[in-house]
Amino acid sequence: MRTVLYARVSTRDQTAAHQLTQAQAAGFKVDDVVTDEGVSGVSTKLAERPQGRRLFDMLRAGDTLLVRWVDRLGRDYADVSDTIREFMRRGVIVRTVINGMVFDGSTKDPMRQAVRDALIAFMAALSQAQAEAMKEARRAGVAHAKAQPDAKQKFRGRKPSFDRRQFDRVTVMLAAGAGLSEIAQETGLSRAAVWRIKGDPAACEASLHLWGL
Repeated sequence: MRTVLYARVSTRDQTAAHQLTQAQAAGFKVDDVVTDEGVSGVSTKLAERPQGRRLFDMLRAGDTLLVRWVDRLGRDYADVSDTIREFMRRGVIVRTVINGMVFDGSTKDPMRQAVRDALIAFMAALSQAQAEAMKEARRAGVAHAKAQPDAKQKFRGRKPSFDRRQFDRVTVMLAAGAGLSEIAQETGLSRAAVWRIKGDPAACEASLHLWGL
């Protein structure tokens, strides 16, 4: 039995090494790492990704598929739900680094199955909702920036204290209902920066856009 970490890296600010370090810091012993780089979790199903396909061939009953969070598997409700259930049918345990969630198909108790299935559905829906929240914030920010006359030539204001990766992470966690302190600790930002993003995400996105971040 082995533990395989799947890391999906969709932007230049993300790295598989960071996801591995985070898993090890959480106490996981990782035997192998499979990485898809530059792949969107919204438009590309796990089974259609170059390395994602490998997981269906290499994982056996008793193995563990480890991901940083459910959104690494995908951002589409149906795809995430079907993927987790397919691995469980094969006897593979799916675990997340964040919050230590476990999706195991071994239980035969109908009540436990119902709770597990409801949790899978909730997490899959949350992954898609978070992706849609990020896209909406990005669209609003770009529109805000373009609405400024001669935006490229105007003074851009102070450079944001956050980068694209941090902004996206804050947006995702806010959509999930996380508190300011929790988000600040997770992203390494100050509470003031998180509050600024929460208060006016469009303006923050616009600032990133104008600075080319």
